[in-house]
Amino acid sequence: MILSKKRWQVERPDAQLVQALQNDLQISAIAAKILAARGCETSAAAESLLNMTEVNIHDPFLMHGMAEAVARIKQALENGEKILIYGDYDADGVTSTTVMFNVLLDLGADVSFKIPNRFLHGYGPNEALFREAHTEGVQLIITVDNGISGIEPIRVAKELGMDVIVTDHHEPGEELPPADIILHPRVPEGHYPFGELAGVGVAFKLAHALYGELPTHLFEFVAIGTVADLVPLVDENRYLVKRGIEEMRRSLSPWVQAMCEVASAEQSKINEETIGFYFGPRLNAIGRLGEAAPGVELLMAEDGSKASALAKQLNASNTERKDIVKSITDEAIALIEADEKISESLVLVVAGEGWNAGVVGIVASRLVELYYRPTIVLSLDSEKGTAKGSARSIDGFHLFNELAKNRDILPHFGGHPMAAGMTLPIEHVDELRARLDAQANACLTEEQLTPVLNIDIPLKIDEISADAIEEIAKLGPFGTEFPKPVYVLEDVEIAAMRKIGAAENHIKMELTDGYEKLDSVGFHKGHLHDELTYGIKVSFIGDLQINEWQGRKKPQFMIEDVQTTEWQLFDIRGIRQTSRWLNTVPKEEATFIAFRPETVTYYQSLLGVPILFVEATLANVSQTSYIVLLDLPQNVQLLENVLQKTAPSRIYAHFYMPDSQYFNGMPTREQFAWYYKFLKNRPAFPLNMHLPDLAKHTGWPLEALKFMTQVFFELDFVKMESGLTTVNVNAPKTALTEAPSYKQRSEQIDIEQKLVYAPYIELKQWFDERIH
Repeated sequence: MILSKKRWQVERPDAQLVQALQNDLQISAIAAKILAARGCETSAAAESLLNMTEVNIHDPFLMHGMAEAVARIKQALENGEKILIYGDYDADGVTSTTVMFNVLLDLGADVSFKIPNRFLHGYGPNEALFREAHTEGVQLIITVDNGISGIEPIRVAKELGMDVIVTDHHEPGEELPPADIILHPRVPEGHYPFGELAGVGVAFKLAHALYGELPTHLFEFVAIGTVADLVPLVDENRYLVKRGIEEMRRSLSPWVQAMCEVASAEQSKINEETIGFYFGPRLNAIGRLGEAAPGVELLMAEDGSKASALAKQLNASNTERKDIVKSITDEAIALIEADEKISESLVLVVAGEGWNAGVVGIVASRLVELYYRPTIVLSLDSEKGTAKGSARSIDGFHLFNELAKNRDILPHFGGHPMAAGMTLPIEHVDELRARLDAQANACLTEEQLTPVLNIDIPLKIDEISADAIEEIAKLGPFGTEFPKPVYVLEDVEIAAMRKIGAAENHIKMELTDGYEKLDSVGFHKGHLHDELTYGIKVSFIGDLQINEWQGRKKPQFMIEDVQTTEWQLFDIRGIRQTSRWLNTVPKEEATFIAFRPETVTYYQSLLGVPILFVEATLANVSQTSYIVLLDLPQNVQLLENVLQKTAPSRIYAHFYMPDSQYFNGMPTREQFAWYYKFLKNRPAFPLNMHLPDLAKHTGWPLEALKFMTQVFFELDFVKMESGLTTVNVNAPKTALTEAPSYKQRSEQIDIEQKLVYAPYIELKQWFDERIH
């Protein structure tokens, strides 16, 4: 039995709908299942999703304030006013800045940009930077991907005589900033058809309105920010990303080629994962560690060598960021494990002096993955007396709303249901932890504190092909609210498996449903080789890939999680070297069982673990998950009783037997008769002296002759006095099978046949009949 640490929640798309989509659209069963699971209730809806066009882009002037914003910017252009684009330091902010910078330069504006340094200025509008802009002669500030919470700095900007246009998408507070114009897809609520644009999406809408036509050359930037900011990939976001990916694949922009080079990505194969795992992190990294301006400079670069140098700078920052994240994560885990006040709280709040505030959000995500609890990671600045950091949450705990209940001790915060940033006085950190713990206890159930793995695409092996997998890629982009499919293969069997890799820490399997077979690979899952057995039903969760080798394409299942509710038999019979099989047994969890004292003596020093010697009463035997049967019991009934009391989910069958009788067999009745007659015809026969010669004469094993002699002695057929045998002709007629030695040998041959020398499948069946 192997149970996942996560709750598997399998959703099954409507079978009739899947069949209809498959027939109407002429697509594979897998593609039809994905479309059905993603909410396509009709073939027309699926067709619309598969073939999105510019029609899916909403009119930018539907956004409240758009006409006014365009008019104010055109006024600035006509009057030659200085315009400042005020961005943010993450990938969404960098791409938003790039989009707005491009359009204003194209329109001939006197424009510059500023991006706050997260360590010096913090998030969002900053009074010092706005005052600096004023001294530089700026008359119009356009914020991108920020501003909705910058009430005081924007008030200062207005007092200084500058106009402010806020373009943002973050959660608005109860009070809005005193900007001249606010462009926000949800402010006021309901005015715009789609409220889930990223910051770069809002900037793109403004660019669209300013150009008067769809700016296709900006798609590549809007795609990056939209994917990197994890906004829902539905509605027009979906089209923006889809078109952006298409543009990047054929783009001649120096930044694309430079970024592909440092990320070892193939330009023609750029997709949402390339953005999410390669481009986005590098654009984020530069702003996490210092100034984010090089990110904008890279995206704006017109020269290949400049783009290459900037891409290398971003790449180095990303490498440094990874090292810092690992270091802080290790420190945070140590703090949690050492402090019960932290570890027992339902909301983890962990803080460290001088932690890089730019990466604590990533650390919080890592801790959520590890502990599955809402987590806040704070960087302490003792000189300023502040704690600044980021939070990540789990389903059921709305971060923004829960943080909002603590405004009296949390003066600065902002974010979403699942992520937030904040700054608070150091002296309030413990109080915040205590309050959030109480709030979490009030709203989170035990079930919600167990991570859920949502699986929406159950598969059959015969549905999987290289063509079907290539077709799935056309359904992208996948992301937030249009997630990448999570596949499950239910109740399949393992036809073959082996460890692979230099360290044998990966596994390769061949899975079967009894008819078809499928290759599968599990990276860093080599341990499964010692935890799974043949002949049981196993379910696998994972992804589908194409393995291409020498021009041949084969489907391959990439294992991510596994479970089986069946008990398992691990066959370690006949392996003489103890070290070879001992390494496959979880020693700390297993109970090692011996039925014979000599086995305990033999293995005590070899195993280095306690050995349970089973007595006939079974008084020392109790329920346990894993048992290792070191040797054979004296009879089958004793083993059956042990199985009943232990109720194991895993059995490791070794059955060490130094005195095996199976191949010796049982002498025939004819052999017994001949031997009896031989002794009867030789009264006072010195048997011990001539037994070896008799063995040579008959061709029988010496051991067999000794055994038959013992049987005769036990049945009183033969007596020995002073080393001489005499046949007792008056002995009562008794069946040979009544002799204790005969019974014991017969039982041992039988039990060896059933347990030691039976094929694996028969041994498994024998245990099956006694465990269930």
